[in-house]
Amino acid sequence: MTAPLRLLALTCAATISLAACKKPQEQAAPPPPEVGVVEAKPQTLPLQRELVGRLSPYRSADVRARVAGVLQKRVYEEGSNVKEGQELFLIDPAQLRAALNEAEGALASARATLANARATATRARSLAPQKYVSQSDLDNAVAAERSAAAAVQQAEAAVANARINLGYARVTSPITGLAGKAQVTEGALVGQGDVTLLTTVDQIDPLYVNFSMTADELSALRAAQDKGALALAGDGKTTVQVNLPDGSAYAHEGTLDFSSPTVDPATGAVSLRAVLPNPDRILLPGSFVSFKANLGARNNAFLLPQQAVQRDTRGGYVMVVGADGKVVRKDVVLDGQQSGSWLVSSGLAGGDKVIVSGLQKVKEGAPATTKPWQPQAAAQPGAPAQAPAPAPAKKD
Repeated sequence: MTAPLRLLALTCAATISLAACKKPQEQAAPPPPEVGVVEAKPQTLPLQRELVGRLSPYRSADVRARVAGVLQKRVYEEGSNVKEGQELFLIDPAQLRAALNEAEGALASARATLANARATATRARSLAPQKYVSQSDLDNAVAAERSAAAAVQQAEAAVANARINLGYARVTSPITGLAGKAQVTEGALVGQGDVTLLTTVDQIDPLYVNFSMTADELSALRAAQDKGALALAGDGKTTVQVNLPDGSAYAHEGTLDFSSPTVDPATGAVSLRAVLPNPDRILLPGSFVSFKANLGARNNAFLLPQQAVQRDTRGGYVMVVGADGKVVRKDVVLDGQQSGSWLVSSGLAGGDKVIVSGLQKVKEGAPATTKPWQPQAAAQPGAPAQAPAPAPAKKD
């Protein structure tokens, strides 16, 4: 073989070898993975907090003995609903009625003395111009009349006081509500030296929900409001939705009616209170309840499916497909969940394409192709996205 032919054969062999090596390399580069994305859209969303509070009566009145005496009878049924002014206990009125009779007798005597003094003073006034009585006698008669009139007033006050004390023998309810257990029994001496607690009446419709929030959290919310990120609702507009022990929502919604202007130095929290209707008396004072408080509205917030949000030591983050088609990590600030989705308060921009499905196939800085995410296509809605497990091998 001549030299030119040999050179041509070597060149062809080298070309074929290079082509054979390059073809597998070109076939080894896979196409960009396809991922399901949602477009981040800023919204005005309710500002909600999951809190725990304690129920207390709307009004609670201690029923006490206001006069001394022997308890004669308990009129009401323990645990029953009583009306304002309804009789609950009866204290033996015998001594009180005797005191009233005595006061009325003293009043009658004072009125008789006044009548005599008035007649004497009238006679002295008529005789004074003719000098039939001295000026000293006239002055004494007038003074006696005035003293008798004052004594009548004192006697009338004593009668009124005795009549009031006799009325206190009938112990009545100061409010409408549920009357509790009687603290004393018939025959007990009550009101001797001190007012004796007989029972307690609680108004449980509506109820108060007492709860608290840390001063730091409230300060952060107010600072965000100053920046326009949210709008806090005031007293009377903030609502609470209570959850029953079985997890269901309570049928009636409460409203915030009080917030303390100071911070409790012992706990570093601010006390708040809401009024909650309780017409069916399902809820009882003293129990703890969990509830969702709607504190206002959050501006420019985002709702993302739970599968889209991931966490690591740096906090929450999402993967976003940028305008250049490459995957970018964005750290986000999470502010709880609403309707099964994460509420993102910052870290995203409107129009961001957030990856929801296919997260296991992407890598930060690598390209990816996008398609709209379909919630019904998720195998387990609400669970973090993960690669499907291989099917178990069938046994013969």
